[in-house]
Amino acid sequence: MEQYKLKLSFCHPKYWLAWVGIFTLFITSLLPYTVLLFIGRQLGRISYHIVKSRRKIAQRNIELCFPELSKAEVDKKVRLNFENSGIALLEMGMAWFWPSWRIRGLLKVTGIEHLEQAKKNNQGIIFLGAHFLTLEMGARALGLIHPCSAVYRKHSNAVLDYWFYWGRMREHNAMLDRKDIKAMLRVLKKSEALWYAPDHDYGPHKSSVFAPFFEIQNTNTVAGTSTLARVKNSCVLPVFLKRLPGELGYELVFYPKLEDFPTKDLEADTRITNQQIEKMVLECDDQYMWMHRRFKTRPEGENSLY
Repeated sequence: MEQYKLKLSFCHPKYWLAWVGIFTLFITSLLPYTVLLFIGRQLGRISYHIVKSRRKIAQRNIELCFPELSKAEVDKKVRLNFENSGIALLEMGMAWFWPSWRIRGLLKVTGIEHLEQAKKNNQGIIFLGAHFLTLEMGARALGLIHPCSAVYRKHSNAVLDYWFYWGRMREHNAMLDRKDIKAMLRVLKKSEALWYAPDHDYGPHKSSVFAPFFEIQNTNTVAGTSTLARVKNSCVLPVFLKRLPGELGYELVFYPKLEDFPTKDLEADTRITNQQIEKMVLECDDQYMWMHRRFKTRPEGENSLY
């Protein structure tokens, strides 16, 4: 695609800071994994005290989703979440610049039998994902196991957008703009695989419905999973990458396909996908993207939760 070629305009001073960031990611990616983890945690601890607005959002989200937790327990989860966010920053360089053998050396895969079964059925596969802090490394890991087309949101900075695209295309077939529904349909009609994450709040939209997510009954949720799954009876296979404790690397987890999905009820289908994402989050809730205002869109008449 023409827009994803290096351009002379990328040399403009307004992009210099972005280039410094990319160069820093490349240099740090050369470090040993244990050192990267240590530096990432320190960056997260520092940002906990600096990025106060995001800290408040993460704290509020965790309070809403886990109302049984005490204030001290919530704060502990927020601190761990920031540490994982610091690691996630350096993982961008790892995911973009590491050779495949280095990632494979840290990767464990479970539930691969669910993927193998789906492949035998010669149907489109929707990899149901979610916005975990391991997103960049997860894209690379999934591509090593089963290359697919992935849905993404363009970055406003052209240089960063180029590198996000380039890094995610290391193993995959295509990156599709989240608004390009026709391209997604073409992928599934060819019985190919599509990665899709419906767990961000993009505001009121005709393709969104309100469905429960954790303790929030009316959570604005993209309902596209159900719509896409109707194409040639595609199957929905949940998958995500979690960072293992200590220095053990990563685990790519495939769940069984969603049975009897989709139904004729769009809201019921959205509840099912939200429940599945909840299960994934509960496996490693400190690695979920809590800094996103997940519950910003409220039904008419309801007050803001933030």
